[in-house]
This record gives sequence, structure tokens and C-alpha cells, in this order.
Amino acid sequence: MDWRERSSARKKKQQDQIPKDWIINLPPDSCLNVIDYPLKCGLLTTREIEITETVDLDVTLRNLATAEWSSLEVTTAFYKRAIIAHQLTNCLTEIFVDRALDRAREVDEYLAVNKKVIGPLHGLPVSLKDQFAMKGLETIMGYVAWIGDYSQEDSVLVQTLYDLGAVPFVRTNVPQTLMWGETYNHVFGRTSNPYNVFLTAGGSTGGEGALVALKGSPIGIGTDIGGSVRIPSTFCGIYTLRPSYERLPYFGALNALEGQESISSVLGPMTNSIEAVKIFTKAIIDAKPWQNDPLVIRKKWSQGEYELEDHGGIGAHLCFAVMWDNGVVQALPPLQRAMRIMKAALEAAGHQVIDWEPHRHLEIYKNAETIFVADGGEDYKTECAKSGEPLITTMRPDGGDHELPLIKPYAQTLVGKAFSRSAFQLWQLHKEKRALRKSYLDHWQRTVERTDTGRPVDAIVSPATAYPAPPHGLNTDSFYTTIVNAMDYATCCIPVTTVDQELDVPITRENFYNHEDEAIHLMYKPSLFVDAPVGLQVIGRPQEEEAVIAMTEIVDRAVKKYKAAVERL
Repeated sequence: MDWRERSSARKKKQQDQIPKDWIINLPPDSCLNVIDYPLKCGLLTTREIEITETVDLDVTLRNLATAEWSSLEVTTAFYKRAIIAHQLTNCLTEIFVDRALDRAREVDEYLAVNKKVIGPLHGLPVSLKDQFAMKGLETIMGYVAWIGDYSQEDSVLVQTLYDLGAVPFVRTNVPQTLMWGETYNHVFGRTSNPYNVFLTAGGSTGGEGALVALKGSPIGIGTDIGGSVRIPSTFCGIYTLRPSYERLPYFGALNALEGQESISSVLGPMTNSIEAVKIFTKAIIDAKPWQNDPLVIRKKWSQGEYELEDHGGIGAHLCFAVMWDNGVVQALPPLQRAMRIMKAALEAAGHQVIDWEPHRHLEIYKNAETIFVADGGEDYKTECAKSGEPLITTMRPDGGDHELPLIKPYAQTLVGKAFSRSAFQLWQLHKEKRALRKSYLDHWQRTVERTDTGRPVDAIVSPATAYPAPPHGLNTDSFYTTIVNAMDYATCCIPVTTVDQELDVPITRENFYNHEDEAIHLMYKPSLFVDAPVGLQVIGRPQEEEAVIAMTEIVDRAVKKYKAAVERL
């Protein structure tokens, strides 16, 4: 078969794996916002709605540990809702209902016989990006050539999840090559945003973004090398953590650009609460993953760091810096309003907020993007050539009805024509990156001169992209996220608001940083972004995941309290 026939056959196989009585009547094409459709479609029982609508993961895990809810019924409920989400947004790849339910029965039997849980994630369904190998299942990762390649063993993350008592139950869609901020490939197609199916769900973990937003999974696991958990999380209105290099176990996961280790890809949870981010992260670290993954740093969960011992302690007065503008692409009005909300919320909670001064951002951007294309695209071309499928060079859908006046993204202009570099040339990029990290560290340390805490800035608040989720094919900017990967900062994302047609009016600008900055400014029309979530990043230092999660909890509480107070006025 040629690549088209192979893709079509694999997509049909996926469709055939959906239980026939789980097929729903889809909403009309005029219904762009499908976020509440799982509650209306008639497939879920009242009990299943209660289970899947429970965002407090502590409650879910407690009910599983006490057998108030069985793992079988929880997994069934989330599986049904995941299948609903898939029919609405095309978010899944691997569907293995019987296998997951068998695992759930096994977990229930263990609890019944032993009167104790297997581990801290006992009975919990967990979804996985289509990178994490599971024994006996394909990991296609958006490439036609990988159809029919069945994994011989589980990745370390999957092994760890089993050890913790979890139930891996679906895998989710990615773009071909993974190196896109959107989600589309020739095998499984395009994933849409559940808040507005005209818009992208982001990428490369876009399938997880759409699935978790629709509450089709209590925890989804994605990966991030340039923003791939943070972009879909902010586009889909959910929470995430981008941890530092080698803090969580990645071994055994398939990947693009394997062998490129200057900017490491990392895995992170995607959830509907920051508390769930903490629960997952602590559970994985407590499992001592360095015993199974040789690259994982031997660092136990630090309760002291979670209690902000290096940031003044619990209840301390903190100082946050807002990155209103990164000096490469200016954030659009909805993001500016989200930052104003966060600033007001933090100040109302008694914290100091200052402006972040961009430092050598364009140099960092160019260095990172040049590292990413140092092989001249050989990795992508090789995998595509195995099946004959074409390399995807645009995320634009056929017949896209919205034009972006952008010939090519600014990153391509910076880097120039992709070409293979010698080892020596690549080493110079790595050397430059180290120097830039040192320079940025010194810049951060100097903020002690502007804070009233006696410490440098505790965390930076910034957009994850310059805009909310755009129409399919128009996501070009990734530097607000890529700087985090290049500097290796632990970072969380939280939802703040949604696009408001009346408040988020276009602004007038005459001067622009570059052609992409101008193109994004011209793209902005509030009517294109109806119902789009707007989220922000909370950026901390390398290897301080515990503190970043704690500070994000503080930010999240402050924002919710501030918004509730404003609504009462």
C-alpha cells in the first residue's frame, strides 16, 4: 500500500475500536463551542458525570482508595468521556478499551484482597501522548512509516505508572515531527479546540490539551521541548508543569530529534487543577525514577522547597515580575488583560509585582532555533521517506478561510536556510547557549535591586504565546515558551480568563519588532477568537519544581479570589 492507503486503513482501525454504543450524535456545524457537550449528548450516566466532573484529584483518589468508586467504573466513565471528546475534537490515537478495563479490574481485585492500595495513583486513569511506548501497542507519533511498529516493552514512565497503581487508558494525537505548535498528521488528522473548533488546540501535545479540557482524562502526560505542554494548556484552558531537564523519567519514549541533548525534551502533567499537577509530580518523584532512568537527577521531593524555604517560607511576601513584552513579538490585547488581572490579583494578595526587563531575548531565540534545525531536517526527511509520505510544511487546512499576512515565521528568517552543521559548529552553539544561560542568571540575580523582599524576583509571569488559540494553521510564535526550554526554567501554566469581545479591542501600533510581530498584530480580530481561553506562565528557576508548583498555587488562589470579588461588584 502507498502511504495514503496505509493512513486510511489505520484511521479505519481506530474508528473500529470505538464501542458502537459509545457513538454519539454530533452537534451541528454551527456549534463551535463543544466544551459542555459531554454533559448533553446522553451517553454518560449521572454517576459517570459525577465521577468525570470531579476536578479535585484528592477526592477521586480517596474514593478509589476506599472503594467508594471502583477503578472499573472510574476508568469506564473516563473512557466513555474520552471517546466523546475524540468524536468532538479528534484527540485520540490509540484506543484499547478491553486492555484498560482489564487493568482496572486487576487494581480493584488487589484492593479487595490486600485491603490496601497499590500506590498513590491507585485506580486512576491516565492518558498519554503518543510518544510513551506501551508494550504490545503501536507508537505511531504522526508518521505513516511507524504504523505497525509494536513496542516490545513499556517506557519508564508507563512502568512507573503501573507501579503507582494507575491505569493508562488512551493515547493522544500529535503533529508529524512533533515540532509544531499545532496538531495534525497524515494518519490521524487534525485536533481541534473544544472551546472553539475553528481554533487550534495547540501542539505538539494538542490531543491531550483537547482531551483534558473536555474532562476526558483526570491527568494527561505530554512532552515539551519548545512549549509543547504549555501551548496546548493555555490554548485549552488547563494547568500544566514544564519541569527542568531530567527531573522526570523520559527513557523509552519515542521522539523526534533524538540525540539532540542541548535542549532536552521533558515530560509534564496536564490537568484541570494545579493541585493535580502537584499530586502527579510528587508521586512520580517519590517513586525514585532515577533507579530506572539513567538520566533522571537523583533528587527527592523536597517538602522544604514546596514550603518555599528559599522564598521566605509559607505565607511569605513574594515578588513577581511581569513580562509584558519579550521584545520579539508583542502579546495581543487578551494576553495583556490577563497579565493586568494577575498583577492586580497578586497585589491584592499582598505581593509585590514589578516589570520584567527582557535580556538578550533575540540572541536566545536565534540560538535555540538554530540548534533545533542543526541537522538540516534530516531526521524528519528520513522518517517520511520510509513511507513516501510528504513532510508537512504548513498546518494550514485546505481551503483555510483566514489569511495571515506572513510569508514565513521570524524563526526561519533568523536561522536562514536549514543546513547540516559540523560537530564543531554545533558545539559552538552549545557553548553560546551556556554563556546565555549565565548572562540570564546574572540578570535575574540583579533584580534584587528592585524588589522589597531582599531576594531576587521569586518568579516571572508571562504569556505562553503572543495570542490565544488562533485559527488552524496560524500558530507561528513560540518564543515566550522556547526561552524557558533554552534557559531550563521550571514553569507552570494556569488559565486566567477568556477572550472578551468588548474588552479585548485591537490597539493601534505603528512600529514593530519584525515582520512576524506585525503579521500577528494585523491578524488580531476579536471575532476570530470567540470563547478562546487565555492562560499565563509562572516561571521559576531550574530544578525548583516544588517551589514553582507552590507559587503557582498562590497565584491561582489570588486570581480566583480577585475575579470572584470583581464579579460581586
